[in-house]
Amino acid sequence: MLNAAEAAMDASAEDDAERQRNRAKLYAPPASERGRGRRRGRPPGTALDRAGAQALAAQLAAEDARMTGSR
Repeated sequence: MLNAAEAAMDASAEDDAERQRNRAKLYAPPASERGRGRRRGRPPGTALDRAGAQALAAQLAAEDARMTGSR
């Protein structure tokens, strides 16, 4: 779809400078991402602490034991 948009914008441009400006607009990052100047970080609250990791491992072990014990 970008190729079709680029071709339409190129066809409507009057000179090379306008084609270059149009191409820069077309391939520019979204407005919400400009000006940040950095990559997106991890969303807050997604990391597990040691206790949470141990609890998750215990849940997985219990589920594994339950699943393999029923055979």
